[in-house]
Amino acid sequence: MNFKDYITIVPDWPKPGITFKDISTLMDNGDAYRAATDEIVKYANDKQVDIIVGPEARGFIVGCPVAYALGIGFAPVRKEGKLPREVIKVDYGLEYGKDVLTIHKDAIKPGQRVLITDDLLATGGTIEATIKLVEELGGIVVGAAFLIELSYLDGRDKLDGYDVFTLMTY
Repeated sequence: MNFKDYITIVPDWPKPGITFKDISTLMDNGDAYRAATDEIVKYANDKQVDIIVGPEARGFIVGCPVAYALGIGFAPVRKEGKLPREVIKVDYGLEYGKDVLTIHKDAIKPGQRVLITDDLLATGGTIEATIKLVEELGGIVVGAAFLIELSYLDGRDKLDGYDVFTLMTY
């Protein structure tokens, strides 16, 4: 299946000069969403994944159906103040400033094999921060899976040494 057929390109959104890749038109097509999920499940099976981790909110959209299909758990990574129990946190850089990501302190057990999922690999900052959280808890990041990679933003460079899987590259 050519997954790019199910991505809507939105010029100048959210600001002039940005060409937004809208995944909602992939998600609202049951066959395409299932096929994309199945491709990531195949990748995860090869990695013998114990748990899926995804940053909010689109990492949930990708990771939860993968976790369900594999019969394993999903651990959310959220912005500071959004998780109700004890967390660890990491600061990470944005294009204009900094933000903080958190994960429950008991979400990952030492030695668990973790697949990180998200919709888009752009600059790699969010996934790099997510990897730091997982590894601080003793998890082993066995891969990162994305629907889309924007190769011109060089996000893969921040993930050097980690296995990266993408369904589409722009």
